Amino acid sequence: MRTIDIHAHVVPQGLWRAADAGKEWYGFRHEKGEGLGTMVGNGQRTAFSSPKVRLTIEERLGDMDAQGVDMHVLSIHTPFFGYHLDAAQGAQLAREVNDDIAGMVRQHPQRFAGLATLPVQDPRAAIEELERAVTKLGLKGAELDTHVNGKQWDEPEFLPFFKAAEQMGAVLFFHPQPQHNFLIGRTTKYGLFNSLGVIMDDAILVAILISSGLLDACPNIKICVAHGGGGACYAMGRLDRGWRGRRDAQKIPTPPSTYQKRLYYDTVTGSEEALRFLVDQVGADRVVLGSDWPFVPWHPSPVTWLQGLKTITPEEKEKILSRNLEALLKL
Repeated sequence: MRTIDIHAHVVPQGLWRAADAGKEWYGFRHEKGEGLGTMVGNGQRTAFSSPKVRLTIEERLGDMDAQGVDMHVLSIHTPFFGYHLDAAQGAQLAREVNDDIAGMVRQHPQRFAGLATLPVQDPRAAIEELERAVTKLGLKGAELDTHVNGKQWDEPEFLPFFKAAEQMGAVLFFHPQPQHNFLIGRTTKYGLFNSLGVIMDDAILVAILISSGLLDACPNIKICVAHGGGGACYAMGRLDRGWRGRRDAQKIPTPPSTYQKRLYYDTVTGSEEALRFLVDQVGADRVVLGSDWPFVPWHPSPVTWLQGLKTITPEEKEKILSRNLEALLKL
């Protein structure tokens, strides 16, 4: 049985080339320091918690073999989305990154599939680059932040993008930036912006996608949310009560919980109990393997972790490890 990981990041090679040459990369500059140093740009400092971000392709394949992962679905490390850039620079960054990811896929088509990054600060340019990425580069869709420079995805300007993605059959994988999330403005203590903030952003995203009526406007859209959708599925009872009690919440014809099975969710939930709850809520058909490679120190591997869970049945494991993503990504 093939194992496929939808949540596996890439730090662009162009960034490392610029860092080695002492040059900036789309406004990011490298500061030497402990480990691989720090990238400074977009009002944030990004240190790398894993040295694996600089592995060669061959070294990455060796690490995948050691973890029992047959395929990585590659996507950019989220601090480098480039949404803060002007439209022209954002499009240039996206083309460079997408060409690099497509090159990795061409070299090892049995081991890699790819998701594009897009200049969504300009929805029209995002549609054009998604079409290029899917139809010319062979990528499977795109990775997106949970908001666009503070704008939520239910803004009318984004609806044409979602309709275009639906028509292309592109998979949209949503993943928040840890340093630009809901919690960061409230506290930077205890690492909560990462451990808790990202899943809060995931939950807000799911609630907005459902409550806005987007899933009715685009009934065939393919969306996967990182980190098991955060706490969204746990909160469905409360969202349903809000829907029933407020006229301004009733933009959809049925309660929010009836929509949760329209989305996909990865397994980065943090515990067996949380994963079991997620599967019970949305069904094993809607859960896919994820690892957050290389930023979660899986021991021994995400595959071995899932295989060892006693509350997940063998049939559910087979769907999560391979069958769901084979169908979703048309592999």
